[in-house]
Amino acid sequence: MAKNKLQYYCSACGSVHSKWNGQCADCGAWNTLEESIAAPTTTKNPRFTGYAGEPASIRSLKEIHVQEDPRTTTGVQELDRVLGGGLVAGSVVLIGGDPGIGKSTILLQTLCDLTEIRSLYVTGEESLQQVSLRARRLGLNAEHLRLLTETGVETVLALAQTEQPQIMVIDSIQTLYTEQLQSAPGSVSQIRESAAQLVRFAKQTQTTLFIVGHVTKEGTLAGPRVLEHMVDTVLYFEGDPGGRYRILRAVKNRFGAVNELGVFAMTEQGLKGVSNPSAIFLSRHEEPVSGSAIMVTREGTRPLLVEVQALVDTSHAGHARRVTLGMEQNRLAMLLAVLHRHGGISMYDQDVFINIVGGVKISETAADLPLLLAALSSFRSRPLPADVVIFGEVGLAGEIRPVPNGEERLREAAKHGFKQAIVPKANKPHHAIQGMKVTAVARLEEAMAALM
Repeated sequence: MAKNKLQYYCSACGSVHSKWNGQCADCGAWNTLEESIAAPTTTKNPRFTGYAGEPASIRSLKEIHVQEDPRTTTGVQELDRVLGGGLVAGSVVLIGGDPGIGKSTILLQTLCDLTEIRSLYVTGEESLQQVSLRARRLGLNAEHLRLLTETGVETVLALAQTEQPQIMVIDSIQTLYTEQLQSAPGSVSQIRESAAQLVRFAKQTQTTLFIVGHVTKEGTLAGPRVLEHMVDTVLYFEGDPGGRYRILRAVKNRFGAVNELGVFAMTEQGLKGVSNPSAIFLSRHEEPVSGSAIMVTREGTRPLLVEVQALVDTSHAGHARRVTLGMEQNRLAMLLAVLHRHGGISMYDQDVFINIVGGVKISETAADLPLLLAALSSFRSRPLPADVVIFGEVGLAGEIRPVPNGEERLREAAKHGFKQAIVPKANKPHHAIQGMKVTAVARLEEAMAALM
């Protein structure tokens, strides 16, 4: 009897190794190699067919006929925004998030709302009765929805060929397995091969495919990293599963803007889109409080007003703490060094805590200036004006650098009733904004003098 050949896949980068090592030689990650049985390689294996299902040929770009198909709206404005305007035929969308955050709920809602479109919900984690009970609890009209409980990819695809759905949901990819491999479901090889067959089916039949993926304790999608490269769109649910609000962020999108943001509220009838997300990120205080600054961030194609809170307190330990929620911690340490060097304010003996209200994560540099001014406000116990908004990037030389779409940010702040703004000098609007006084600064010292 021939002995099966073993291979080792890296769960971080998807590379293949002939023997086990503690560290992946390609990406350098530790303890990520997982054992699997290598599949036999034959020329007739359907794994190696192309998306088009035709023999390979070289053609000129002008010979390819492109038909612009209109997008299909889901009926949920926030979901359409994240997808880039709606569903695209033949696209594959990967949705990840913590358990219980609402991945299955929003997909079930979407399929039930699309009554005029043939849809198929494939579940490998729940029974048909459980899905039916959830739809009934949410008050959804699910009479037209077709359900399937199956974990074998070949069986799922065979039934889908007969059903011919326009939209199909796989919940979840970690429960599926292919008969071509002998490893257990959820392993690196099974996830990769199962996803490859599903993506190939979606491209050949122009079926819109949603794939639900589990996340690890670090918050990343479980399985090989190559899974994110195989799909067209990657969406992540953010926020506390026990909280009311959920944030759906697009980290990859071949048919729309990257880093687009959708805000939902969890209700008894499921997830509902929030039309004015700036309202939930602002905690309107009855009286001005120290350590609070309002900034205008830009997520995807729209600006959002977000409150940055800072707490500066005397450190009683040997090493002062730097803690951030919703922002990068290393950037806080760098900005405090700039504040010391160019502002003359030292916080080496102070604990500094930064929090972004609402659970939103900010990665753009427009938060530099409001972060420093909020920390300075808490340090001096001097509240900032309640009607002022701030944004701007702080350089290592103490200069205030411009950020994209400055005038659009100011117009959004003016809509919410803010009367003052501290912005970089290069972002000063060419035309006055009605009801708002804009102060343009070029140096950190000027911003500190304007407010403190």
